[in-house]
Formats: sequence, structure tokens, C-alpha cells
Amino acid sequence: MSHMHTELATPAPLAPGAMRVVPLGGLGEIGRNMTVFEFDGKLLIVDCGVLFPEEHHPGVDLILPDFTPIRDRLDDIVGLVLTHGHEDHIGGVPYLLRERGNIPVIGSKLTLALLAPKLKEHRLKDVPMHVVSENDVQSFGPFECEFVAVNHSIPDALAVAIKTAAGVALHTGDFKMDQLPLDGRITDLRAFARLGEAGVDLFLTDSTNSEVPGFTTAEKQITPAIDAVFARSKKRIIVASFASHIHRVQQVLDAAVKHNRKVAYVGRSMVRNMQIARELGYLKVPDGVVVDSIDAAPPEQMVLMSTGSQGEPMAALSRIANRTHDKVHLEPGDTVLLASSLIPGNENAIYRVIDGLTKLGANVVHKGNALVHVSGHASAGELLYCYNIVQPSNVMPVHGEIRHLHANAALARQTGVPNTIIAEDGYAVDLIDGHASIAGAYDVGYVYVDGSSIGDVTDSDLKDRRTLAAEGFISIIAVIDSTTGKIVSGPEIHARGLAEDDSVFDAIHPKVVAALEEALADGARDTAALQQVMRRVIGSFAGRRLRRRPLIVPVVLEA
Repeated sequence: MSHMHTELATPAPLAPGAMRVVPLGGLGEIGRNMTVFEFDGKLLIVDCGVLFPEEHHPGVDLILPDFTPIRDRLDDIVGLVLTHGHEDHIGGVPYLLRERGNIPVIGSKLTLALLAPKLKEHRLKDVPMHVVSENDVQSFGPFECEFVAVNHSIPDALAVAIKTAAGVALHTGDFKMDQLPLDGRITDLRAFARLGEAGVDLFLTDSTNSEVPGFTTAEKQITPAIDAVFARSKKRIIVASFASHIHRVQQVLDAAVKHNRKVAYVGRSMVRNMQIARELGYLKVPDGVVVDSIDAAPPEQMVLMSTGSQGEPMAALSRIANRTHDKVHLEPGDTVLLASSLIPGNENAIYRVIDGLTKLGANVVHKGNALVHVSGHASAGELLYCYNIVQPSNVMPVHGEIRHLHANAALARQTGVPNTIIAEDGYAVDLIDGHASIAGAYDVGYVYVDGSSIGDVTDSDLKDRRTLAAEGFISIIAVIDSTTGKIVSGPEIHARGLAEDDSVFDAIHPKVVAALEEALADGARDTAALQQVMRRVIGSFAGRRLRRRPLIVPVVLEA
């Protein structure tokens, strides 16, 4: 686990009649979204997602929100509201339910259906699940929740208005205002206006595209671009997308029918999610178009719908690019369509995959050279509309990196919002008498999932891993007679990951021995102190002679 250290004091207990909002993830990053609302001694959580690791997180599988501020209050949680089914909003749910398995989970039909396999994988049973739809109003403890339809890149997304005696908080979740959505389900601005008329005290808004002027392109406008790719492709087509992007898969299925092609799903999550979407009626699959085998038709009549659009190392597309996929082997002339945007931090991984595919002879089509993807988030023009419709008293931008939060707050101020709050993960924002302000901050940070380990890996561990990868490794082992204080064996010096042979250390070996003997002569017997002596000598040598700063592991054994 890593921790952020803030200058703000730990917040005092919440004043009677006030509502507190504490984001535990999603502010300052694109991922691990989680917000805790507190009122009258009870907690309501909105979303619990994961953040995917970047290159400077070697070996890390997932990054979770930090549950520390609520860990001793798990029994106070009255519900977990999920706005939609993307990983950065639901991926952390099993880890929270490991700590208390009977937290009521509230979400739309599709969202809970996508969550169910995750709970099964974590062997979580009998989790209370409450299906809600737009226009539903339900109470959970002292929180009355009204659910509002919003449009996003996955069906069944919901905003939630949280009503308490302290005031009303409206959380948009991820949303945009596509006026021609593929499923016909638009963001319910009438509900936003109605809530605004009644009074929204705190508006928490999606900030991802706040720097993008104008309006987000409608999903339907990319259909011609996808159709053009199919029309000019003479061999097999591989389309990579998020495994949850049901709208995009629908467009691919429709294009396949038009161009007389079959579609096979590649990737476990793609197969699972599309089966769920089809069974629930969110994906309309024409008869005979989806096949089980990637070889069900000649290459010129096949489309593979794959995961891995973000360059994930273990996803199908990366393995195809690296020629390590056990079934799919790319041939020159194949077309690869990356029907997704670049999530910040993933650019290098994605371009490596594109380079690998191009080297294998594929024609790679991506957002950089064709209109084959549109964002699922509201741009600046849409946010301005929302602020003018809702006319909130206070705005707290959420879901975005720091620059996105500031750009979103600037938009709110332009429309006359009297109070905007730029918060960070762990900040406590109190709503008292209609005014929101920062009341302090909890010390929170990244929680790393590394294999079966959760929260045990620290930033220091990751630094060591990065050093191992970039600078190499040197081990030094010496055996000391604990009675006489003499060196019995060693020091033996071995290196890995350095261009030089171990013989390069012959010149420094006498100096290590001399430094150890001097320390022993001065009465040093503590193995930790002796190890530091060896570390200093070798470290100085490596920096001066080898121009490197390797990870040095000294070991002193007592005989």
C-alpha cells in the first residue's frame, strides 16, 4: 500500500444534521472510483472500482481504493450503489465484500449481472442484490435515492440523487448527452431539471472530458467509419474493444451482417459479457452471425471480436501481437480495428501493440487515423448545459485527473455556480446549511493487488522492482564468527542484470574486507550495521565505476 500525506488535519466527527462526502478513489486519476456519503451515523457508498497498473507498477495486477477510513465502520454501511458496469466502478466490489459480505449492492439489471461472475470468482455468496431502474426511488437507511437514466458507453448507466435532511447530492456517474444513442436511451435532462428546481445542494459531475470543447460525437456517427473498414478489408478483421462496450459490439455485428461475415468472440471476458448482454436483451444478435470457432468461415468472411484495446499484456490482442496466442495467428493483410480511446497512462502499451501488429503485416485502424471510437463522457458543452439546467449551490468535480477537475470547476463557475470544490482522494467535504466545504482529510493511498497479496506491496517494493529492471542486482554475502569477530567466509559478490562479469568486483573486494574488519575491530557485531557497511562500499563503487545504482542486497551470517 502507498499513502498520500496531506497537510490537512483528520476531520472531526460529523456535526449533527450535516452530510459528509469522502472520495476514496477517482479524484486525480481515471479509475478506482469510490465515494462515501455519511449522514446520521450511516454510510452510503457510490461505486467501488479498480485502477489498472501502469508501467511504474511492475508486477501489480490491480489497484484498489483505500478502505481504511471506513474499515472500522463497515457495520454502518447501508448500501453500495453502482452507477454502471465498467471495471473502474465495479471491479473493487469483491474486495470490499470480503470485509463485510452482506452489504446491500444496488444497481441496474445489467450492472449487477456483470458483477455476478466477479462475486462467484471470489466465492462470495448470498450478497444482497437490489435491482433498480431509472425513476425508481428507494431508501437505504437515512438516504433516499432517486435513480436517473444517463447515457454512457455501456447500457443501463444511472445517476443517483441522494436526499437527506442535510440536503440533496446529485452524482452523475459517468455520462454524456448523446441525443441519438444506439439503444434510444438518452440522459434524462427532464429529471435533472426537476431535481434542480427542487434544489440540488451538491452536484458531483464527471470530469473526464471537461477539457474537450463542444459536444461528444454521437455513437451513430462512427457507424459509417466501421462500415468503411469492413468494405475495404479483403481478409480477416479483428476488432478490439472493451469487453463491456456492448454498443460497439452491436455495431460490429450489424456491419458483419451487411458484409456477409461471421463473428467469433476472443477473450474470456468478451465471451462472458456478450452472453450476459444477449440473455438480458441488451445485445441484439442476428441469427447465424455469431459462431463458436474462429475458423468457422474462410478468413475473408470472419470477424474476431477481441479484448485488449488498452494494450493489456495478458489480453487477447497483446498476445496476438506477440505471437503468443494459442489460437489466433495474424496473417499479412489482416485488418485490426481498435475501437476504443486511449485511457491516460496506457498510450505506450497501446502503441507497442499497434507496432507489433503492423510488423506482422496487419492494417491497423485506430482512433488516431479514423473515426472508429467516440468517448462515453460529456464534453465541456454538455457540462455547461447540465450546470445551467441543475443550477446547483455547490459543485464537486469527480472522475478525472487533476487538470480535468480544475477544468470542470471552471465551467461550473462560468455558469454562476457560487461554490466549487476541488477535492482529492481522502478529502472530507461537509455539507452544512447548504454550503459545502473541506473539513479535513484522511490519509489514504493506493492499495496494490499483487497475486494473492492485497495491500502488502508498498511503494518501496515497487521502487525495488523498478531498480531491478533498470539497474540490476548485486548480492554480497559474508560469514562472521560471532565469538572472535573474524570474517570466516566471503564476502562473495555476485551480480545479475549488469553487463559486466563478476570479475569486475575483484578490485573492490579488498576494500569491502577492510571496511568489515575495521567495523568489527571497533566492536560492531550487529548484522544490520555490518550489512550497511558492505552496502555503502559496493554502492559507492557501482556508482563511480559502473555508473549504475543497482539494488544491493548485503547478507551477514553468524557462524
